[in-house]
Amino acid sequence: MRTPRHPALLAAAALAAVASLAAVPHPAPPGAPPTFAEDVAPILFRNCATCHRPGGIGPFSVLDYDTVKARAEDIREAVSTGAMPPWHAEAPHGTFRNDRRLSDADRRTILAWLDGGAKLGDRAKLPPAPTFAGGWEIGTPDAVLTMAEDFVVPARGTIEYQYFEVPTNFTEDKWVQALEIMPGARQVVHHVLVFARPPAAPAVQPAANAPPAPRPRPVLVFDENNDTVDPPRRDTLHAPPRQLGTLVGTTAPGTNVLRFAEGTALRIRAGSTLVFQMHYTAHGHETRDRTSVGFAFAKEPPAEQVLASQFFNGKLVLPPGKKDVMIPSTLGFNEAVRVHGLFPHTHLRGTRWQYTLEKPDGTSEVILDVPRYDFNWQTYYLFATPLEVPAGARIVSRAWYDNSEGNPDNPDAAAEVRWGDQTWEEMQYTGILYSVNSRRLRPR
Repeated sequence: MRTPRHPALLAAAALAAVASLAAVPHPAPPGAPPTFAEDVAPILFRNCATCHRPGGIGPFSVLDYDTVKARAEDIREAVSTGAMPPWHAEAPHGTFRNDRRLSDADRRTILAWLDGGAKLGDRAKLPPAPTFAGGWEIGTPDAVLTMAEDFVVPARGTIEYQYFEVPTNFTEDKWVQALEIMPGARQVVHHVLVFARPPAAPAVQPAANAPPAPRPRPVLVFDENNDTVDPPRRDTLHAPPRQLGTLVGTTAPGTNVLRFAEGTALRIRAGSTLVFQMHYTAHGHETRDRTSVGFAFAKEPPAEQVLASQFFNGKLVLPPGKKDVMIPSTLGFNEAVRVHGLFPHTHLRGTRWQYTLEKPDGTSEVILDVPRYDFNWQTYYLFATPLEVPAGARIVSRAWYDNSEGNPDNPDAAAEVRWGDQTWEEMQYTGILYSVNSRRLRPR
C-alpha cells in the first residue's frame, strides 16, 4: 500500500502534474514595477492565505515578505503553470463562487513582480494581514462541537471507519450559514463525514379505521448502482449507530470549509446528535486525534433550505492493468430542484470526472467537467448561480480510473478493484447540495 501524499507536501507534485499547461505570458503591467506591499500582498492575502499561513496546510506562509521572497521560484512555477491555487474544473471564471484560480491580471502582476526582482516597496502600504481566529477559516464559530475523547491512531495497519456521537444540546433549530471541520491530527484524518440525527419523534396513534398515511414521494431517485455491500467491520472500536441521520458536512484532503450562499442555509434540528464518521490512515507513528466541527449561524431564517445528500456507484469494478475505465452513476429528480454544488470523490486511481444534466425534453448539457481530478485536492464545486433542474431530469456522473502500472499512485496494478473504504480500494461517490423549489421558506 502506498500512503497518499498530504496536501502540505504537494507543492512539487502539483507542479509536475500540470507542467504540460502552457505558461501564461506576463508582460509587465504599465507604469511602475509591481511591489509586494502595494500589488502582490493583496493578491496573496486574498487567494492563498487560507492555506499558506502559520498553522495552515500550505508548506510556507504568504503573510511574511521575507518568506515569500525566499520561495520566489516555487511561486513563479506554480503561478505560471496554474498549479496554485489548486483548481481542477474546466469552466469560465464566474461559474463557481468558490473558484480559487487567479485572474489573468493577478497572475501577470505576480510574474511581473518576480521578473522585477521581487521588491518589497513601501512597507507602510502593506494591507492588514488576514486573521484566522483560533485557526478557524470561518472566523470565530458560533458553536464548536468536539469528539468527547481522543482516538488513538496506531502507527501502522488498517483502521476501519470509526463513529463518534456528539450531542448538540441545541434547544432550538439552528440555521447554519457556514461550517468547518477541524481535524485534531490532520495527517492521519483521511476524511470526515458529519451527520445530524434529530431526536425521535413521538409516536402518533392513527384513528380507528383510518387508512394508512400515504408515503411521501421522494425528491431524489437513485439508480440501481446506488448500493454497496458493507465489508465486515474489523477493529471498529466505535461501531456505526443504527441511524446516522442527515449528512451535514464533509472534509477530505484539500477541502474542509463550506459556506452557503446568501439567502440559503442548512438546518440542524433542536436536540440533534451529531455523528462523526472518521476515516483514519496510519502515518508511521501513534497519533491522537480529537476532531471538531464549527458552525456559523445565519442571522435570520433563510429563503431556501439547503439539503445535503450523495449518490454513488457501489458496484464498480476496475479490471487489473486497465488505464481508462469509465464508471457511471445516475441521480433522478421527481420534483424541480436547484442544485447548489457537487463534490466528486474517488481514491488514488481516479483521474477525471464529468457531470451531464439530461432534461426531460431530450436536451442535455455538461454542468461540471473535472479533467484533472486530484485525490489530494478535493473540492466541493459551488455554482455561482444554482442550477435549475426540472422534475423528470437526471444528472449522470462519469468517473474515469487508471488501474495500470503507468499510474504512479496506483497501489497495485495487478489487483481487480472494487468499492471499499480504504484508499487502496475505490469509490465512485458524489456529494450534492440542493434545495426543493416547492419547499421555499420565502417567495422569490
